[in-house]
Amino acid sequence: MSEPHVFADAYIRSLTRRCLAISPARQQAFVAAFAGYGLAGPAVFFLLVLFLAPVVGVFFIALTDWQLGAGSFSFVGLANYREAFEDATFRASLANTAVYVLIVVSGTLLTGLVVALLIESRKSCRSFYRAVHFLPFMATVTTMAIVWEALLHPTMGLVNQIFAAIGVPTANWLRNENTVLPVLGAFGIWQNLGYAMVLFLAGLKTIPRDLYDAADVDGADLWIDRLHTVTLPLLGPVSMFIVIGVTLRALECFDAVKVLTQGGPGDASEVLLYTLYRESFEYLRTGYGAAIAVVFLAVVGTLTLINALVMDRKVHYQ
Repeated sequence: MSEPHVFADAYIRSLTRRCLAISPARQQAFVAAFAGYGLAGPAVFFLLVLFLAPVVGVFFIALTDWQLGAGSFSFVGLANYREAFEDATFRASLANTAVYVLIVVSGTLLTGLVVALLIESRKSCRSFYRAVHFLPFMATVTTMAIVWEALLHPTMGLVNQIFAAIGVPTANWLRNENTVLPVLGAFGIWQNLGYAMVLFLAGLKTIPRDLYDAADVDGADLWIDRLHTVTLPLLGPVSMFIVIGVTLRALECFDAVKVLTQGGPGDASEVLLYTLYRESFEYLRTGYGAAIAVVFLAVVGTLTLINALVMDRKVHYQ
């Protein structure tokens, strides 16, 4: 009966000798690794709970017909995805989102660069102009959307009054299928202008003045020549960062559509996030809304990878 106890005592003594034989360097490495895992543990836990778990939940709900508040559901497989791509409203929101992103990204990139170059060329009041152009980026979207709605009012709006005074045709900008999406795009450009301007100003500060002097010696003495040969190539990494950031912000367009157009007229201003919101929280079709959310995540991930992998090769110089 004593043999098991003898074996256990021998094993414990052997394990103790091995632990004591560990070198001080290995003991320090073990303590450091233990401390690292202990410090990273809470962050990893909250990452799993607050990010990965909801994403997994969305993928799971997208495979069901669950409605918000319902006590039961059934699995429908890929039926929600098939319904989405057969739905004319969803296809319109997908196309409108692509057009909106194209308008906002290209417009923000161009206007941000122009404003940054103009501010950098001035000798005084730079801080004032930077603050003025950066204010829209800091303001709440809902508040600014209400201001834009007042400015674009078909009868009392300042925009139509100015156009009428100078003889330019007026329009009901937010209720016209041909103008509503460009107007929303202009709002997005105005909102993101300060973001692009600040980054371009930072990028311009990093360009050595010696390169402009060398360009003058080589015959590039006009501003357009210096812009083409020096400024734009060296602003490549900053431009890529702006494109990625503004693309993600444009894909998240919701507040302006909710306040200004509610997706109308018709489906002319329907975008992905507004369609997701309406299907999930107005029509309570949570399973269908989750499928739209999965498509949205796929679009965001694809565009991010394209920007990071393709553009990165074009803007970095060895």
